[in-house]
Amino acid sequence: MKLAGFNQLPPEQAQAVLAHCVAIKRWQQAMVAARPYASLGALCQQARLLAQEWGEADFVQALAAHPRIGERACGEHKEAALSRQEQAAVGEDAELRQALRIANQDYEQRFGHLFLIRAKGRSGQEMLAELRRRLANTPAQELEEALGQLHEITLLRLQESII
Repeated sequence: MKLAGFNQLPPEQAQAVLAHCVAIKRWQQAMVAARPYASLGALCQQARLLAQEWGEADFVQALAAHPRIGERACGEHKEAALSRQEQAAVGEDAELRQALRIANQDYEQRFGHLFLIRAKGRSGQEMLAELRRRLANTPAQELEEALGQLHEITLLRLQESII
C-alpha cells in the first residue's frame, strides 16, 4: 500500500493494515492516530519511538502471533505467510530442525516464553547459534534482546507493507 493511501484510510482499516506488523493493539492505534505521515521515514521514526515504550506485557501480547523458530506457521493470514517467508532459511534440514526443536524447549523452560528473533536475512544455523547464545542471558537481558528483535521484525514488516 502506498503511504498516501494509508494516510487516507478510515482508522479501523488503517489499523488492519498494521495488524500483521506486530500484535500490539496500542501500538497499532497510536500509529493510526499519528497520521498523516509526510514520508516513509516519518512513519518509521514514529514506529521506532512507539516501540521504545514496549515492555513485558506488550512482548507477551506480540508473541501470540509468532510461531517457534523452525516451525512452519499455519494459516492463510498475513502474519503466517510472512513468518513462513522469514523462516525459509531453516529449510528442510532434519538435523537443523531437531536441534532447533531441542534448543527451543530449553529456551522455553528457562524463560517461560517462545524464542523470538528476526529470521529474515539469517540462516538456520545463525538462528540456532543465537538461540543457544541467548540461553546464557538473565531474564532481564533476554527480555531486552527479545524486545529489540521484535522492534526489528515490526519495522521490516512495516516497510514491506507501506511504500
